[in-house]
Amino acid sequence: MLRRIAAVAVTLLALVAGWRLVAPADRGGVAGQLAFLRAELDAGAAEQAQGQFPEGYLFLYALYGLAQVERGRGAADPAEQVREARWALSRLEAPAGRAPFSADLTPAYGVFYQGWTNWLRGGVLSLRPDPALRRDFEAASAALAAAFDASPSPYLAAYPGQAWPVDSTVAIASLRLHDTLLPPRYAGTVHRWLTGVRQRLDPATGLLPHTVDPATGAPTSTARGTSQSIIQRFLVDIDPAFARSQYLGFRSLFVVRPLRLGPAVREYPAGMDGPADVDSGPLPLGVSLSATAVTLGAAAVAGDRRLARALANYGELLGVPVSTPWSKRYAAGLLPIGDAFVAWSKTARPWVAAAPAPPPPDLTRWWRLPFLAALALAALLAWLPLIRRRAAALCG
Repeated sequence: MLRRIAAVAVTLLALVAGWRLVAPADRGGVAGQLAFLRAELDAGAAEQAQGQFPEGYLFLYALYGLAQVERGRGAADPAEQVREARWALSRLEAPAGRAPFSADLTPAYGVFYQGWTNWLRGGVLSLRPDPALRRDFEAASAALAAAFDASPSPYLAAYPGQAWPVDSTVAIASLRLHDTLLPPRYAGTVHRWLTGVRQRLDPATGLLPHTVDPATGAPTSTARGTSQSIIQRFLVDIDPAFARSQYLGFRSLFVVRPLRLGPAVREYPAGMDGPADVDSGPLPLGVSLSATAVTLGAAAVAGDRRLARALANYGELLGVPVSTPWSKRYAAGLLPIGDAFVAWSKTARPWVAAAPAPPPPDLTRWWRLPFLAALALAALLAWLPLIRRRAAALCG
C-alpha cells in the first residue's frame, strides 16, 4: 500500500510539473503573488531586503507597485490597483525610501531613486488622473531633464562617484512616459541622451555597458545580464528601433541553453566569465537566475513571444511555485524580492511604444522534451516495483 501511495504521488507530481512546462503563461497567478507580497511587505520584508543589498527596500516596493499598475492597465475598474500602487509609491517617497541615497547628488538622491520613483509615479497617473500626482510627476520630470541636459555624460550618478547606465535608462523612459501622458517637453533631452549612448557603447558587445566613468560616461566594464535584462525592458519605451537592435545583440550574446536544456541568461557575454555579486546571485554554469527572471519581461515587451513563453514555462518548473486559494509564491517564498521581479516580469507590456517583433530565437518546442522524458521516467520507475510484483504473481 505504501508503494502504491508513493507511486501515485510521484505520478501526480510528474503530471503537474509536465503541465507547468507546456501550459500557457500563468498571468492569473500574479494576483496570488501580489497578495503574498503585500502580506510580506506588511511584515517588514522591504526592511529585511534592505539589509541584503543597498536597493532592497526601494526595489521591493517599486516592483510591487509597478506590477499593480500593469494589472490595472488591463482592468475595467483599476481602483484596487491604483490604491495599492499609490501605497507603494508613498513608501518610496517616505524618508525610509530616500535614506540609502545622497541628497547632494543631481538630481537629489540620485538617478536610481528618481528614475524608478518617477516611472511608478507616471504609471499610477496613467491609470487615474490626479492633480497633485500630476504636479509631482511634472516637477520630478523637470528635475531629471535638467540634470541630463547639464551633464556631459548620458549617465547620471546613482551614488557619489558611481554610475550605472541601467539607472539612467529607467529615468529617460520616465521622461518619454511624461511626453505620452502630458504635453510633450523632453524630446530634445531624449534625443541628446540617445546620441550620447550610441557614442559610448561597450566595444566588446555593442551594448550599453554595465558601469561607466561618472564624469565622462566612458565604459568601465562590459555589458552584464543583470543590468541588460532591465535595460532591454525600458529601451522599447524610449526608442523602439534602437531597442530592437540592442535586444537582438543581447539575445545572441546572453541567452543560452546550458546542458542543451531550457533557456537561461548568462551574467557575462558568451565566451566571458566573471565573479558573482549580490545582484547576479550565484552563477551556476555562468547563468544568473535573477537576470533570467527579468528577461521574461524584456522578451515580452520586445515582442519575442517564443522566448517569453519558454522562460515562463521554465520558471514554473524550476521555481517550484506553491499556490493556495489566496496566494502564490516561488521557492517557498524564501526571497520575496524574487517574487516581486517575477510578478513584474509576467505582467510586462510596453507603456509608450511597441517595437517590431524580432525574428524568432533559435529555440524550438523540442527543448521541453528532455524534461518531459525525465518526468515520464520518474513516474515509470515509481510504478516499476508494483509492475514486477504483479507480473510475478501472474506468472506464478
